[in-house]
Formats: sequence, structure tokens, C-alpha cells
Amino acid sequence: MKILVINCGSSSLKYQLFDMADESVLAKGLVERIGIDGSRLKHTRTGQEAVLVEQPIPDHKVAVSLVLKALLDKQHGAIKSLDELGAVGHRVVHAGEKFSCSVRLDDAVMAALKECIPLAPLHNPANIIGIEAISASLPNVPQVGVFDTAFHQTMPDYAYMYAVPYGYYKDAKVRRYGFHGTSHLFVSHRAAEILGKPIQDLKIVTCHLGNGSSVTAVKNGKSVDTSMGFTPVAGLVMGTRCGDVDPSVVTYIAAKEGAEKADKILNKESGLQGISGKSSDMRDIEEGMKAGDARCTLAYNMLCYGIRKYIGAYAAAMGGIDVLVFTAGIGENSPEVRASVAEGLEFLGIKVDAAKNDFRGKERIISPEGAPVTVMVVPTNEELVIARDTLRIISGR
Repeated sequence: MKILVINCGSSSLKYQLFDMADESVLAKGLVERIGIDGSRLKHTRTGQEAVLVEQPIPDHKVAVSLVLKALLDKQHGAIKSLDELGAVGHRVVHAGEKFSCSVRLDDAVMAALKECIPLAPLHNPANIIGIEAISASLPNVPQVGVFDTAFHQTMPDYAYMYAVPYGYYKDAKVRRYGFHGTSHLFVSHRAAEILGKPIQDLKIVTCHLGNGSSVTAVKNGKSVDTSMGFTPVAGLVMGTRCGDVDPSVVTYIAAKEGAEKADKILNKESGLQGISGKSSDMRDIEEGMKAGDARCTLAYNMLCYGIRKYIGAYAAAMGGIDVLVFTAGIGENSPEVRASVAEGLEFLGIKVDAAKNDFRGKERIISPEGAPVTVMVVPTNEELVIARDTLRIISGR
């Protein structure tokens, strides 16, 4: 069976086409900087050179249409007809407490996902647009939703509860949910495989750093705490999201600007974009910092400082740390960020070897030989996890 996996982020769309007979990747690609200047599609059919399409990509509907066009291309595509697709699996960010595992998508599930839009205003609309765009092009192809929140269902109540009146949890399900679960699941298990150790014996901190970023404490293979919360706006400084702030900052901004404008400010105008005043993309921030831009430098330092704090906190929560993993766009491709995060964490046994760290986008151990904590870069593969779940559900396994 051939399965297409769609992974829509707030400003990106990753995709992979799998032949599940051997889990081989027939084609893959990335649409990046959606809604940002410089948007483009990079498509690669396995065994061929990548093809780059640079054009304005204002939204995810346009991104999906470009993906399907690339897959069908006579020279660079991987299928001759859309009828070859047996199923489509989607990364879906937020399902509240409605779904604790992957499910086949139908009208009832879609209605539930739309109810969760206020919980993930940047991501759920993009996820839903991707699903609906595929439905329009492939009305008879089954689709499966794989939820970011599922991996974090193992958090203990004292980690996921907020100290607000209990009725808000009981009646409105106000709690920490956590996100990027598929990524944290994959890279923690892959780290254990690389080390040849049972994941049940390891204390791992995974840092998913991209336009959206989160840190997770994985103890004995289970998520026990994570930086994102009720929505993906909590935790680290992100591309356009503010991360952790005093709740009174929210009410203060809302009183000045109105609730709707405050929500937009905190989700779409804050983070790296809001601090730097230039961009939500870390590559632009690093370029600005190297050019001496003080606000880009501030944005960079705020992110790295926040990551360090969470690593220290989660080492304390787990009673130690054996492995530190960097993944996602920034984590995989910014040796500068990796080095900056590790700086000052030597007391935990965390150290980065400068020579080993001088690379981008590969799977590699970057800590010195014999270091107490193994520091690793593990490119995330959420798509494979989604493909496996999609096959399992469609096959009724």
C-alpha cells in the first residue's frame, strides 16, 4: 500500500510518500515559509536530485495543490495517478481529551477537530485545511489523524493540572496537553536504538526546536512532562508565539487591545518575530545577530536561555538525565543554537564537542567521548510514525 503523509505546521508542510511493503520513501518534500517572503517547495523523488519551486505560497491550500502536482509530475513524480494512493495520514495538533490515539477521519472526527481550533489557533486550521484539500482531490481515499497530544497522555496529574479551580478541569478540560508528541516519541526511541540501550532504562530530554518548539522529559519511555500546555503557545519562545508569560500580561494586553487582538498578538506577532522585529525564522535571526542587530541577538538569547532552563528543570523532575536530543528545523540545522544551549550545563554532565557539532541535518552524537550525558542530533521522522499508524488503522490491526 502507498501512503501519503501530510504534516502541516504553522508555516510549513512536510510530506512523504511511503511504500508500506518495505516502508521505503518514494518521494518527499518540504513546503516552507508559507505566508512568509521567500516561500518555496523542495521536492525529491528517491534516487533523483531535488527539484526546487520558488513562488508565493500564501496558504496551506496552495501548498497542498503544489504537493499533489509534484507527485504526479511525469519527470520528477512518484505516481502516475492519484488512484495509486491507498490512504493519507495527517499530523493533527490538538484533539483535547476527545482522542487519546490515532483515528480514521470522518465527519464526526472533523467536527471534533474544529471544536478544538481555539486550543490550537495556528495549527488546527492548517491541519484541517490539509485534510479538506486532500478530501476534495481524493474523495474515496481513507484518511487517518495522528495526534500530537497522544504521547503526553502518560503525564501524571500533578504535571498536567493547573492550579485553577478544579471545576475548570472537570467541566472545561483546562489542563496541560503537550504537543509535538509524535516527534518526541520517535526521537526518544531512536536515541535509545542508536545507543543500544532499552528506553525503559533511560532518562531523556528531547528538544523539538522549529517554528514551534517544545521540550519533553521522557522517563523510561514515557512522557512525564512537557513545555507546551493547554495550547501550543506555552513554553519556549517560538517563531511567532510568546511562550511562557505571566497570565496577567495576557489580561493586561487584552484590556488594552481587546481579547481577539490579544490572542493574535500572542500567537502571531510575538516570539522571535515580535522581539526581533524582522523575522520568525531562526536563519534570519542568526544572520541579523552576526550583523550586529541587538534585537536579533536578544531574540536568540531568549530562546537559548529558555531551552537551558527547561533542560535543567526536567533533569530535576526525572532525578537525572542520560540523553539530550536535539531535533526539528532549528535543532537539526543550527550548530550555533545547540552549542549555546549546552553552554553552562556542564554541571549536569552536558557538553558539546565543537568539531562533532559542526554539521547540519544528520544523525550524530555531538558530546565528547565518555561524557556523562550523551548529547545527540536525531532528525525527526514524524511521517514514518504517522504512516505506520495509518496502515495499522486502515488494515484493522
